[in-house]
Amino acid sequence: MKKFLIVLLIGFASFPLAIKAQNSSQKSVPLLVEEVTRDLKENILPFWEKNAPDPRGGFYGTILNDGTPQLDAPKGGVLNARILWTFSKAYQLFGNEEYKRMADRAQEYFIKYFIDHKYGGTFWSLHADDTPNITDKQTYGIVYGIYGLAQHYQATKNKKSLNQAINLYKILEKHAYDAVNGGYIESFTQDWQVPVQYGYDGKGIASKTMNTHLHVLEAYTLLYQVWPNQQLKNQLKNLINIFLNEIIDQQRWHQKLFLTMDWKNLENIDSYGHDMELSWLIYEAAQTLKDTFLIEQVKPVTIHLVNTQMKEGWTPEGYLLYESTEGKIRGGIEWWPQAESVIAFFNAWQITGEPIYLNACIKTWNWIKNHLIDYQYGEWFSGLFPDGTPDRSRPKADLWKCPYHNSRMGFELFNRTH
Repeated sequence: MKKFLIVLLIGFASFPLAIKAQNSSQKSVPLLVEEVTRDLKENILPFWEKNAPDPRGGFYGTILNDGTPQLDAPKGGVLNARILWTFSKAYQLFGNEEYKRMADRAQEYFIKYFIDHKYGGTFWSLHADDTPNITDKQTYGIVYGIYGLAQHYQATKNKKSLNQAINLYKILEKHAYDAVNGGYIESFTQDWQVPVQYGYDGKGIASKTMNTHLHVLEAYTLLYQVWPNQQLKNQLKNLINIFLNEIIDQQRWHQKLFLTMDWKNLENIDSYGHDMELSWLIYEAAQTLKDTFLIEQVKPVTIHLVNTQMKEGWTPEGYLLYESTEGKIRGGIEWWPQAESVIAFFNAWQITGEPIYLNACIKTWNWIKNHLIDYQYGEWFSGLFPDGTPDRSRPKADLWKCPYHNSRMGFELFNRTH
């Protein structure tokens, strides 16, 4: 650990205190991308390479802020699929064989233990000894399996990964797709019956959620890039239209979070980070389909979403608030909305050429450098207290904290400029 910290501190010592965010021009972009990529290669990925692998198999389910693993913690399917996606993408972009070894390890473990080989789909979590823990089927968890496996195939051309991703897609279409109302049902029992309650969060009554559809959109977009199947193309287009017609409130430019089977809104919550995330994912989906009409339809939606979050949720300091309910701010200062904001602002700048978005992107990155990066133990803090100090009691890895939002920020900026 000591050697890792020395490298980390030396690597980041050359970060300027702040890239100038005012009157930024395209000349600012190379430095921005250089810094973000350095954080990815010298901070985020090394933390996971060093601390995440469990000698017993797979990856630890919980890792404390200082890198200490919790040996008896359950292993989450979402965390493992995100590790699989992250290191597959890293290998695809940078060609580092160490990244491939991590990706292959994640792929083998995920297929062997997280996929339910009896009923199809994936388990939500495993015990620390690799036996199934929560066996209910969550569409959210299954689509991350598709996402990770499709990325592994794109990076390595391993046909087993593609076949498993396609199988997961087909099982979702068979059981989770709502042929009457459109969209995807949230939860099932292990054998695909109606669950006691829906979802892994909320009040358990939402048969459909924004968050699950957001990640179905993300996974289907990537799967279509490696497997351009006609039915998948139709479903991806349907998903975009569901967002446009059912999930996005185009009067307020926020998404509806929790919904009934026929798309009635259950709670009035604005999630700034998810709205930022959707702004660029929906544009990427339309571009993947190469549908000119759809791209032009989605483009103003992307900008409306960014403008609204910028106005309502982005602070003068440069970070994004978590969410609000009936105008009242809730939640602390979380890590992942900041990463999604950087991508969303950069994407909006690329679409419009307007400096205001590049300024905002740089300002958020400067805030991340000064508040979220853990220069002592590596990676990013999970969140901050209201006074801006890190909450060191929160883990660096658990069912939700993962090398995904912040690594994807690095991948996106690198890929968009190279």
